[in-house]
Amino acid sequence: MKIIQTNIPDVIILEPKVFGDSRGFFFESFNQQAFNQATGLDVQFVQDNHSRSAQGVLRGLHYQVQQAQGKLVRVTSGSVYDVAVDIRQSSPTFGQWEGVELNAENHRQLWVPAGFAHGFVVLSESADFLYKTTDYYAPEYERCIAWDDPAIGIDWHFDGEPLLSGKDQQGALLKDAELFA
Repeated sequence: MKIIQTNIPDVIILEPKVFGDSRGFFFESFNQQAFNQATGLDVQFVQDNHSRSAQGVLRGLHYQVQQAQGKLVRVTSGSVYDVAVDIRQSSPTFGQWEGVELNAENHRQLWVPAGFAHGFVVLSESADFLYKTTDYYAPEYERCIAWDDPAIGIDWHFDGEPLLSGKDQQGALLKDAELFA
């Protein structure tokens, strides 16, 4: 597994070693021991989630104020632009974002630590998005930051208006959001 550092040191791109030939490919999508060794982290994942979304769907920017979740995300079909925003007020990278294209061809994964808001927009006709979390989903603690908050200034690599859920249409501005210390 290859580790690619981003501009936010806690957000990491993981690139697996893919073995392919004319029959197809194989790669180890997750190995706890290899993940811990490569990243220097010691996290345990407790839940796996899978979503399918149509082109133009934007999900996010989501986080939980209690039971904060670290997420290891990847795409198994299609392509998304995936974004993590540092919402830890004491962090030197507070309010900064990191984005990366995840798709079925590059097999990349993104580590989004607890204390970050997370979202993605679907670039392809549809996309299957899989992610592991370090804590359980707790809807009573879920919060959302506006995907288009000008104070954050995310370039979503997407033209047009995204398709949003009702919850995501109500996202708070960063300056008004419930954040981490």
